[in-house]
Amino acid sequence: MFPHHPRSLGGDWTTPWENLQRCCWSRHISSCMRWPGHYSRAPYPYFSSRHFSLKWRPPCVFASGTQFPYCNWIPDHLNQTALIHLSSYVMNSEGDEPSSKRRKRQGMIKRNWEYVCDHNKENAKILGEENVDPRCEDSENKFDFSVMSYNILSQDLLEDNSHLYRHCRRPVLHWSFRFPNILKEIKHFDADVLCLQEVQEDHYGKEIRPSLESLGYHCEYKMRTGRKPDGCAICFKHSKFSLLSVNPVEFYRRDIPLLDRDNIGLVLLLQPKMPCAASPAICVANTHLLYNPRRGDIKLTQLAMLLAEISSVAHQRDGSFCPIVMCGDFNSVPGSPLYSFIKEGRLNYEGLAIGKVSGQEQSSRGQRILSIPIWPPNLGISQNCVYEVQQVPKVETSDGDLTQTQLEKTEVLVTAEKLSSSLQHHFSLSSVYSHYFPDTGIPEVTTCHSRSAITVDYIFYSAEKEDVAGHPGAVALAGGLKLLARLSLLTEEDLWTVNGLPNENNSSDHLPLLAKFRLEL
Repeated sequence: MFPHHPRSLGGDWTTPWENLQRCCWSRHISSCMRWPGHYSRAPYPYFSSRHFSLKWRPPCVFASGTQFPYCNWIPDHLNQTALIHLSSYVMNSEGDEPSSKRRKRQGMIKRNWEYVCDHNKENAKILGEENVDPRCEDSENKFDFSVMSYNILSQDLLEDNSHLYRHCRRPVLHWSFRFPNILKEIKHFDADVLCLQEVQEDHYGKEIRPSLESLGYHCEYKMRTGRKPDGCAICFKHSKFSLLSVNPVEFYRRDIPLLDRDNIGLVLLLQPKMPCAASPAICVANTHLLYNPRRGDIKLTQLAMLLAEISSVAHQRDGSFCPIVMCGDFNSVPGSPLYSFIKEGRLNYEGLAIGKVSGQEQSSRGQRILSIPIWPPNLGISQNCVYEVQQVPKVETSDGDLTQTQLEKTEVLVTAEKLSSSLQHHFSLSSVYSHYFPDTGIPEVTTCHSRSAITVDYIFYSAEKEDVAGHPGAVALAGGLKLLARLSLLTEEDLWTVNGLPNENNSSDHLPLLAKFRLEL
């Protein structure tokens, strides 16, 4: 194309200005020049400001073969020998990402163990190629275990949303490249419990489940109910837990128009294997809530359904609740009404715009207000996020004794409530992560692709006994969880130094979250 061969700069090229002047005007400018800064829709090509003023805007580009009327034009302060930077990556739409987000293709992300208490703080290490986290310890009165939550990015969803990954080199997006990396991460962190989202069904059956079973995990899986062939999996180490119950939750309800989405949840009840036979079970929940930022009504209803199932599964005979770990991609940002509801146990949604629930939408223009109540009564879930059960009338027998129909499943009995704009749940839930770096106030990031870099993934857990008193209305816990450590998260800037996500070493557009807990009896 050029009279003088361009010189390579990594995967890109440089060429003298006069060559570009002769040959590039017949092409769409955006396909041969980088965009400046972070402005992906900037209407001008990227020439370095060291050479000329960026106030210039190019005239109309004529069709191929048409004589360009300004062929002798040269930008201000650009000499004839200056080099123009040409990208080898062709931008085909105005949604493409700027060069600054593709500036680096290799590198290893370093993440630290952050110890929340003094337990083994002296053993904290940087997780690199040689170092791994210290092992959890068990004794007669305590049980330590680790939990990973990881959205591994379904291959079908990746290909259906390829516009989110234009910053990536194509080879790193192939499943044959990605899965070994994902499995390597799982092996490296060696968590006792895995909560995985966007697990594609065919990959789960052929590769993921067999690989994890070979590592000593027992796997449970629930696929979405619609056409998307992915779902959620909870996997746990045989050596640490035994399985008491598996409880899938389908958020789609044919008879309720509001619940027309195919998202799901999965709730397991696990029994720790420890010397003390009286140890309580642990309830582990995993979900991937609806993405749509403008359907906060659906998100809140899906969350209420998950909390109702957790309440049912974790409820014990003495009226207390066993410790709870709730993981997943909640498609909501820290500080949003949905997030605050999980942490605070209460939400007054009167007058709340439907698109403000998850915090993903910055503007509520044209959005309706949440209805009161959000979901219809025939869903069978109260405003306290528990299953509503009609109390069975007592029947008097001939000998004067009273009998009552036994329920097959432990439920919390609730009375009919008047319409209220207040949602509640009775769990004392804390987030493993603080979501902002304390020294700078810069947000932590759990997902990063061409369109955004935010936190949407969480590990919530029920507070230990002494913390329950600080949460009004919190229920009694049979034992509690103490957070010992967490694997540090990163900033958006950190992630773009390795070309965002996915990249050569991190094969999902989400980071794995990892926490270490202690159950004390």
